[in-house]
Amino acid sequence: MKIKRFFQHLFGMTFFIVFVSISFSAGYFIVSGIYQLFDLQTSDYIRHMAEVVSSILTMVLIGFVIALFTNSRRHNLFHEVLEALSRIAKGDFNVYLDLKVGRANQFTKLIDHINHMAKELKQMEELRQEFISNVSHEIQSPLTSIMGFAQALQNDQLTNEERNHYLNIIETESRRLSKLSDNLMKLTSLESKHHPYERRSYRLDQQIRTIILACEPLWLEKDLELDVSLKKVIITADEDLMSQVWTNLIHNSIKFTPSQGMIRVQLEKVDDKTIVNITDTGIGISKKDQIHVFERFYKADKARDRSKSGSGLGLSIVKKIIELHDGTILVESEEGKGTTFTITL
Repeated sequence: MKIKRFFQHLFGMTFFIVFVSISFSAGYFIVSGIYQLFDLQTSDYIRHMAEVVSSILTMVLIGFVIALFTNSRRHNLFHEVLEALSRIAKGDFNVYLDLKVGRANQFTKLIDHINHMAKELKQMEELRQEFISNVSHEIQSPLTSIMGFAQALQNDQLTNEERNHYLNIIETESRRLSKLSDNLMKLTSLESKHHPYERRSYRLDQQIRTIILACEPLWLEKDLELDVSLKKVIITADEDLMSQVWTNLIHNSIKFTPSQGMIRVQLEKVDDKTIVNITDTGIGISKKDQIHVFERFYKADKARDRSKSGSGLGLSIVKKIIELHDGTILVESEEGKGTTFTITL
């Protein structure tokens, strides 16, 4: 830093000396030209004073031109910055200031911050638009079904069997809408930093075992084999929030594992870390989908039938809850062979 400052001072002194030399040389040649042009004859003192005055006027003129150019350029820079801020304030985030302002200073830092702010706001706006689009799509699908089958029910020629079938579909789609609304509110609450969050110590192994038993009708129906290995582990966390994590992951494993498949749930303590592995022999997730599975509304298999299709919010909620507990969640999967979720707390 000191060396840089030294060279800056050295450059400034050199520039000043060159500037003065050029000005006095110009003053000398101007006076000499005038004397030759008009064939003037004066004392050396008068001629010397004329050269000094001419040199000073030349310095002032050159300085004025430089200042005029610099101020004009600075005015243009400030005008472009103000224009960019005005566009951002109006919601136009396609702003990038590519201004050549020389060496780094406070003004270049301001430009860099404006460019960074515009980039971040643009990304946020794109996420907002995508979120609105996804919500609209998820709501529109069940609403279309409800409206269609509600109209079909007005047909007096329907048999009781057909009528009950349509009513069951309307009830299923209504539940789907209700779950979507509930998950949206839950995710919004988790992200707002105002979600009720009460840590207390409890037995994690007992919590997971209770959830597995609560899902017994689901895995018995598909004749799934369960391999459960739960070490006695006490953690300090929000019990209700963590219950949502295990419920979601275990339900997903059951949902996407074919009949007579296997689900393995392991809990162990390694040093000061609690590790939970939930593995299934289900349909798996492709490599390109694995990096997106925790994104809101992302569905790895767009071709799933509606009975297996969720809202795409479950894993987003799981990840948010894990992050609230300063933990991590990872996914490893291979299509056709199964998936493993690893949660570290």
